[in-house]
Amino acid sequence: MSSDATQKSERPLEPISDEDRRKRLHERRIAAQRSARRVFARHGFQETLRERLALLDAAKDVYDLDEPSDIYGNGVVKAVEEKVAALLGLEAAAFFPTGTMAQQVALRCWAGRTGNPTVALHALAHPEVHERNAFSQVSGLRPVRLTSEARLPTAAEVRDFDEPFGALMLELPLRDAGFVLPTWQELTDIVEAARERDAVVHFDGARLWESTVHFDRPLAEIAGLADSVYVSFYKSLDGFGGAALAGPKTLVEEAEAWRHRYGGQVFQQFPTALSALVGLERELPRLPEYVAHAHLVATALREGFATAGLPWARVYPEVPHTHDFQVWLPYDAEVAVEAAVRTAEQTKTMLFAYPWDQKGPGLSFTEVHVRAPGLEWTADDVKTAVAEFVAQLPQEVIR
Repeated sequence: MSSDATQKSERPLEPISDEDRRKRLHERRIAAQRSARRVFARHGFQETLRERLALLDAAKDVYDLDEPSDIYGNGVVKAVEEKVAALLGLEAAAFFPTGTMAQQVALRCWAGRTGNPTVALHALAHPEVHERNAFSQVSGLRPVRLTSEARLPTAAEVRDFDEPFGALMLELPLRDAGFVLPTWQELTDIVEAARERDAVVHFDGARLWESTVHFDRPLAEIAGLADSVYVSFYKSLDGFGGAALAGPKTLVEEAEAWRHRYGGQVFQQFPTALSALVGLERELPRLPEYVAHAHLVATALREGFATAGLPWARVYPEVPHTHDFQVWLPYDAEVAVEAAVRTAEQTKTMLFAYPWDQKGPGLSFTEVHVRAPGLEWTADDVKTAVAEFVAQLPQEVIR
């Protein structure tokens, strides 16, 4: 070998930045998830455009495709609105391009009616964590936080809050706390406490569809507790996007005017509307089955971690309230992601497909979503996958 070649081979590798390292790990995680033969969920938004468009193959089964296309909210968009209002047992519904817009409009309308722009909500509610202060910056609303605990606010916290508010917003389930729900009695007590304060009640029901199992109540009975409800068409129903705001007819009519002002009066929305109808037809009836199987998966995860000898691991809630839940481990997020990705690359089974969030020194969590692919997993399958995953973790933490 020449001296030049020797020098080149001995030259140290260029260090990579933390940002580049995280980017490469993210790319590996996505590639591993796509190539895995076994996962708990395959969300539509993770598919290719060709795969995504295939969803509309089922559109002919839910709507007459020989009808004229929609223009500014008529046609198939109106059909979605009518179906949602009927499912929720409410007078009317309006289709929105996003839930962020739908909820701002709803609460802005309520503020005009109550004369109070203050909205009481949880510190982990979606508008507080994920919407860049949109309530205050865009809609003139003033959010106040009832609690930051990993649960819904209690009736006492609502009743005893030390300043007036015009609306109480409840996220059902509360995603960032672990997709948690109150009991039915707790929910009715919370709503009653708000009514005692002459406040209206709005449900952030992005994932309300799958809450029927935990509450043991039909959708219409749950939605009937609130003055208005927002629901999403993609989080559980696998649609292309979109949302609906449902409530009294007069509120929905006012919301439609504000939807136009906010730029939500989209010229044509038939792909998203059709995907929503497909989701309501195909996925909505299956959600209870997913929730039931999530209970099996959660139990098997707990047992698998115990058998593997992890000193501290948590599934939260222990019995999931929906088909989504959290897993907490005593490792830094990048360590957990690397173990999950390496396991999937080697076994083609991906136990943890979603990002891990750092929550403290040596502590992180991820979300587990159980959908149709997850139904194929037995408890033994889960425990085997846990053992394979744990084998990739730094062993000094184990035992």
